[in-house]
Amino acid sequence: MGRNTRKRRTPLATKAIAGAAALALGGGGLVWANFYASAHEENSAQNQTKASGAQVATIKCPDVGQQLTDVPDGARAGVDQELAKLDQQVTEAYKRLADTRQAQAGDAAYVDNAILGPLKSKRTATIDRIGINIQRAGGQPPQGADQLSQCEGVPADQPDTAAGEGQDQNNDGQDQGQDQGDGQDQGQDQGDGQDQGQDQGDGQDQGQDGNGPAADDFQDITQVQPTGGPQGVNGNGLPANGDSGSTGTFTTSCGTNENENRNSDNVIVAPGVSNGAQHQHDYVGNQANDAFASDEDLANGETTCENQGDKSSYFWPVLRVQDGQDDIDANAPGGGQDGNVGTIIQASEAQLKFVGNKTSDVVAMPEALRIITGDAKAFVNGLGNANTNWSCTGFEDRQLTDKYPICPEGSSVVRTSNFQSCWDGQNIDSANHRTHVDFVEADGSCSNGFQAIPQLQVRLVYDVQAPQIENGQVVNPFAVDSFPDQLHKPITDHNDFINFFDEETMNQMVECINSGQDCQ
Repeated sequence: MGRNTRKRRTPLATKAIAGAAALALGGGGLVWANFYASAHEENSAQNQTKASGAQVATIKCPDVGQQLTDVPDGARAGVDQELAKLDQQVTEAYKRLADTRQAQAGDAAYVDNAILGPLKSKRTATIDRIGINIQRAGGQPPQGADQLSQCEGVPADQPDTAAGEGQDQNNDGQDQGQDQGDGQDQGQDQGDGQDQGQDQGDGQDQGQDGNGPAADDFQDITQVQPTGGPQGVNGNGLPANGDSGSTGTFTTSCGTNENENRNSDNVIVAPGVSNGAQHQHDYVGNQANDAFASDEDLANGETTCENQGDKSSYFWPVLRVQDGQDDIDANAPGGGQDGNVGTIIQASEAQLKFVGNKTSDVVAMPEALRIITGDAKAFVNGLGNANTNWSCTGFEDRQLTDKYPICPEGSSVVRTSNFQSCWDGQNIDSANHRTHVDFVEADGSCSNGFQAIPQLQVRLVYDVQAPQIENGQVVNPFAVDSFPDQLHKPITDHNDFINFFDEETMNQMVECINSGQDCQ
């Protein structure tokens, strides 16, 4: 194992949330305070001008990786390295955005000239190197490099949820009207003489480190209308099984990460890149997973699964309570350095179940098949690949996609992910990590000649105290780890899987599901 993040907690000397120390910009917090409040004052052109700069909450850049649907194998390693550099460039620009809020308030062109302009230059050079890598390997470089390099500031009120248009690899990409940011301007005037040093961002960028989550990212689950169960955004992640076709199930028990096996790598998206995810993942199953693990390393790794025939890797971003406590990664990449702060909460349950298909038998998954469901950048990318389901125990017929649930006393937070379950029959991965797999259609069938494979369903349960909303501010919120510029939004939740069932166990799974049995 590469870098194994083990928890040794020490309390901060400062109070959670409030106070100047909690506003330290270790991960690039945004604190607009007085500037944003001035936008609510009428008949003040000067204040409106200042507010226009202050309302830039984060940065949105085209997701170059999702545009790369055909990268020759010989170029993959170099391209992955360059894509990771693009992510780091956005993070650095976001932190500069946070650190220069005073300058932005006095200069409406500051963000364009001092942040977005230099960012475009860096991205242009990196995208050019991506093209050279691809061209040298005999492929076609990406088109429209100038458009791909151009980024923009996202206003504090809400991002463009249609930004994922043209990037949706797994569904029809329609915007179902999910509002990822409505009400982030809480209408609370935080400039009425309160101590602005304790203002976490006027409702749009609160949280212990100043870059989210915000009060509007939470919703009382008891006020949500029943939706029938987890379905995902835009119909992504519909349960594949039903009362016809292949009706069996196969459950594997791999624990809840009692080993505290965590790192901020992502061997699928950024192999060979340390801190490629810029947020911590929990790992269950395979214990050899880090950025530098080869397929051979994973095949020979140890597993936490009770069935030793399952060496698959299951991983997802950690959930934290922003409680003013330092976890072991408080000063580390992927932790405090990237705005991910507070106590990491271990799931009380981690249920891993594979189910069948409504219309047909399933076929075996190939060894080393990689599947990512959800989008870690959905807050700025749009909903195209988002796949989130948040709920509470006892209320799982009510699901949220763009809000964290506030659960009643005695109820626990639930995260559910239903994975893609149609496979192209050839590839264990694709250049954008999307196009080799697909979600089922509404009737449960696979389109485009894809084959049905067992659908992984992950259900995570957390015993976490419900946050409180006080005067438009969220107190002791919980949130998933995220890239800094994603502001810890619930829509960015995602889940990852690499198949390393041995052949015998995989065949048992397929037989079990196709014959209608419930096995484990």
